[in-house]
Amino acid sequence: MTFAWTPTREQAEGSRLHAFLRRIGAADLDGVEAIRSRDPEAFWTHVAEDLNLEWTRPFDAAMDTSEGIQWARFWVGGRLNLATQAVHRWARRAPEKTAVIWEDDSGDSRTLTYAELGAETERAAAALNALGVRAGDAVGICMPMSPECVALFLACAHLSAVIVPLFSGFGTGAIVSRLRDCDAKVLCIVDGFRRRGAEVRIKPTADQVAAQLPALRHVLVVRRFGQVSVDMLPERDHWYHELTAKLSKTPALQDTGADTVFMIIYTSGTTGRPKGTVHVHGGFPVKATQDLAHCFDVRESDRLLWFTDIGWMMGPWAICGALSLGATLVLFEGVPDHPGPDRLWDVVERHRVSVLGIAPTVVRALMRHGEEPVNAHDLSSLRVLGSTGEPWNTEPWLWFHRNVGKARLPIVNYSGGTEISGGILGGNLLTPMRPCAFAGPVPGMAADVWDENGHPVRGRVGELVLRAPWPGMTRGFWRDPERYLETYWSRWPGVWVHGDWVEVDGDGLWYIRGRSDDTIKVAGKRLGPAEVESALVAHPAVAEAAAVGVPDAVKGEALVAFVVLKPGVEDGDALRRELAARITNELGKALAPRAVEVVAELPKTRNAKVLRRVVRALYLGADPGDLSSLENRTAIEAIEAVRATG
Repeated sequence: MTFAWTPTREQAEGSRLHAFLRRIGAADLDGVEAIRSRDPEAFWTHVAEDLNLEWTRPFDAAMDTSEGIQWARFWVGGRLNLATQAVHRWARRAPEKTAVIWEDDSGDSRTLTYAELGAETERAAAALNALGVRAGDAVGICMPMSPECVALFLACAHLSAVIVPLFSGFGTGAIVSRLRDCDAKVLCIVDGFRRRGAEVRIKPTADQVAAQLPALRHVLVVRRFGQVSVDMLPERDHWYHELTAKLSKTPALQDTGADTVFMIIYTSGTTGRPKGTVHVHGGFPVKATQDLAHCFDVRESDRLLWFTDIGWMMGPWAICGALSLGATLVLFEGVPDHPGPDRLWDVVERHRVSVLGIAPTVVRALMRHGEEPVNAHDLSSLRVLGSTGEPWNTEPWLWFHRNVGKARLPIVNYSGGTEISGGILGGNLLTPMRPCAFAGPVPGMAADVWDENGHPVRGRVGELVLRAPWPGMTRGFWRDPERYLETYWSRWPGVWVHGDWVEVDGDGLWYIRGRSDDTIKVAGKRLGPAEVESALVAHPAVAEAAAVGVPDAVKGEALVAFVVLKPGVEDGDALRRELAARITNELGKALAPRAVEVVAELPKTRNAKVLRRVVRALYLGADPGDLSSLENRTAIEAIEAVRATG
C-alpha cells in the first residue's frame, strides 16, 4: 500500500525532531528508542537541554526509580516553575511577541503580547493571593478558553497553588465532587459565555456549588456580560476586574521543585468516582512541551490552535506546551460551524494559524457541509495538522488530508491520555503516513503491543503497554494510590497497561483499534468499534457512526450500530439493510449486526469524543454512569427513543 503523505526533504530535515536526532547521535527513530533504553539518564538530560528548560537549580539526576517504576521521579533536585517557562522568561526576552490570540462565539477578539500576558498573570496572582491562596492550595478553574483563563492558570503556578481544571459545561454535581475531593479554596469562573449565539450562565451553577462546599471560601468571577445583573454574595464573591484593579504588589514567584504538585486533572471512568491525576512542575509541562516540539514541530514562529476546553487535558497541554516554546496560542471559544459552516476555516485564515488540532469527530461533522466552506478560505498559513481524541476512519482522514491539508501537510495523529500528560503514540515530520496511522511511539515512550500472555506481537491486535517511566506520568491518583496501582500496574509486574487495543503493520506503522472497554467480542472474535464505524462512514449517506456490543445468548455479544445520516438523507428499511450489508461485506458474515439504528445525534464530550459506553448503557436501559463530561444531553433522548421503539 502506498503512503498518503511523505515528507519533503525540507519538511524532514528542517524539523525539530531531525535536529534532536542529530543532537543525541541517533540515525533514526529506532535509534532514539535504543538510546533511551540503553541510557535513560543521558536521554532525558538531552530532552531537557533540547527544550531549553530554565532552572533555578539544575537537577542532580534526570531519573530515579528507587521507589519502583510506578513512582519514578524525574529531574531530582532540580527546581523550575511553569510560570517562568511559559510566560515570565518570554516577557523578558521577547516582550512584544504575540502570546495569545482569543476569539469567542460572537467574534469578539483580543490579542496579548508576552509582556501583556506576563502582567495579566501577575495581576491574577495578586488577586488569588489576596483571597488567601498559598502554596499547595487547590484552585478550581471552570472557564472557557480565554486570556483570563490562561492568566489564572499560570498565576496558580506562579504561587505554587494546585490548579484544578474543570470543563466549562459541567453541572453542579460534577464540580462539587471534584472540588470536595481536593479541598479547593477558590473557584474561578466567568459570569457566563455564549455558545451558538445563546447565553450560558455559569454563576448560578457556582452558587449551587459553593452552597455545598463549606471549604470553598471564595468565587472569583470574570465579567463577560457587561452590566447584566449578577448576584454577588459579599465576602465570598469577587469581581476579577475590581480585585485586580486595586492590587499593585505582585506576590513572589515560588521557587518550586520539579516534584512540586501544580495540577490535578480529574478523569471520568465507566464506574466509580472521578480519578484525580496528580501532575508536577517537572512532569506535565515538560511532556507537553516535548510532544509539541518533537511530534508537531512547534517553534517560536508558530501559531497553535487546538480546539479544546480547559477541562480536557488538551487545554492545559496547549497552554503549557505552546507558551513554553515561545509560540503563539490561538484560543477559539466558539464552535466550528457557527454561525456558518466555514467558521473554523475563517478563524484559521484570519489568525494565520500554522498548527491546527481537532478531533476526528469534528472533521466528520464538518464533512457534512462539503468542500465549499473549506475552499472559500485561504489556509496557506497551515503547515501541520493534528488530531486526537479517538481513532480515525479512513474517509474523514482523507477528506481532512485532501481538503484542509491540500495533500501536502502531515496529519500528526496523537494518542495518550490525562495520566500520560500527552501522547504515547504520535506522528511526526519524518515518517511517511497512511490514513489513520501513527508513526509509532512518541520519542521517549517505551511502548509495545502485547498479547494476552504478555508477549510482544506484530500484525495483530494486542494491548498497548509501556515498559519504562517518562517525565509526564501521573504521580498517582489524588488520595488514592492503590486505585492508581490497580488501574495501570496490576496486570503485569512493572508494566503500564493503558487500556487501548493497538496493532502494528508490516511497515511499522501503528493503529489504535479502540479502547479495551469498548471492545466487542462476537462469537469469540474480538472487534474494535473503529472497524465497524469506518465501514459505515464510508457510505455516502452516513455522517457519523458508533458501534457497541450488546449481550447475546448465542454469540456472547451481538453488534449494534448507530448512525447519524447526512442532511437530506431519508431513513428507511432499505437504507438500513444496505448499511448492515456493508458491515457484513467488510467484516464477514459472522459479524453481521443485530441492528442498525438511526439517531439524530451521538453523545459526545466537549472535545467531540463519542461516548460509546453511554450509547451502550442507554440502549440496554442500564445506568450510563458518570455523565459529567457529556456535552449534548439531547443525545440521551435520541438513544432512549431508539430503545423505546426497538
